[in-house]
Amino acid sequence: MKITAVKPFPLNIGGRRQVYVKVYTDEGISGLGEAGLWPGEMPVVEAIRAAERALVGEDPSRLDHLWQKLFRGSFWRGGPVYGAAISAIDIALWDLQGKALGVPVYKLLGGKSRDKVLTYGHLGDVDHDTLVRRAKEMVAAGWKAIRFAVLEDVPSRILEPGLAVRQCVKNMAAVREAVGDDIDICIDFHLRLSPAYAVELGRALEPFRPYFIEDPIRFENPASYRQVRDHVHVPIATGEHLTGKWAFAGLIENDLINYARPDLCVFGGLTEARKLAGWCEAHYIDMAPHNPLGPVSSAACVHLCTAVPNFGVLECTWRPGEHAYNPYDRQGQAYQRMLSEVISGGPGWEDGYYVASEAPGLGVELNEEAAARYPYEPSDLILLWRKDGSLTDW
Repeated sequence: MKITAVKPFPLNIGGRRQVYVKVYTDEGISGLGEAGLWPGEMPVVEAIRAAERALVGEDPSRLDHLWQKLFRGSFWRGGPVYGAAISAIDIALWDLQGKALGVPVYKLLGGKSRDKVLTYGHLGDVDHDTLVRRAKEMVAAGWKAIRFAVLEDVPSRILEPGLAVRQCVKNMAAVREAVGDDIDICIDFHLRLSPAYAVELGRALEPFRPYFIEDPIRFENPASYRQVRDHVHVPIATGEHLTGKWAFAGLIENDLINYARPDLCVFGGLTEARKLAGWCEAHYIDMAPHNPLGPVSSAACVHLCTAVPNFGVLECTWRPGEHAYNPYDRQGQAYQRMLSEVISGGPGWEDGYYVASEAPGLGVELNEEAAARYPYEPSDLILLWRKDGSLTDW
């Protein structure tokens, strides 16, 4: 079997920009992948097109070799653009290999370590009363874990750190009271706080027992996580902005985190993620992949999390077949309807858990005719401000 073509599919589905990729072979078997990095989709698309020249004629079963070929094929290595392109192609190659062998991807990754994958759902960037109401509704719908983010003034997109800290503590107290002690609550700091404010908030949240605090500070200087690790006694999760296992080196070797959150569609795909999982296992760090994208990302994450022994929880931005509370999805049910026209299959979801598809490969398919009805359109930058007019991380 030889690769004959690699084709990106940049789409705008219900206001959400997504990039899928298909790898085709001379035996008629194809694989499907997904790239992250929004709102920088088109540079990724061009990187995928450039990578095609290195892949045509290759044996698609040489998964690690092809990953290395793409990664080492340029003097300038790494970065999120090229990382997203490699990720999409790599995920597609794993899908293709599973189809060729007639087995689901989790079996290629070592088989089941668990029967189902715990998920957490988003409450959304909403006001206090809506947050509490949604928490109750999601628990009633079967969710075992939920998440909300540090954000003070939702309508204006203004964030002042001190006020945001106090509002987050107020929200956490109300949500914990509303859902009880047995529901896990993840708090996403979303890079929005300095180390000092992150420590203040982390310590204030300790009595409410968050499952983890996510991205407490910016990611450019991993050594700064020591300031948070030494002063906050709750689990720490990070990694969605990191590309490649080497970017995790300081966090892992210095035991600065409890949960690793690679985005499989930017980080390097399944090939790189399984290597990270093995490294993390040696440091008692569990995997909790970042999964805010489409159903191909979800399928890849579920197969990985089904197979690796060190797993905690998986982000579930939307529930398969049904609109969930997704702050990035502005059209709800309409988005789900359009998405189901383009992508079929994927993992099941029941009572707060994903279950991996037993279909060969990832268990997802792209309808190219339907995809053509949703051509790509660029999106605006997403910005978050301070009251003095300066920018902060969104």
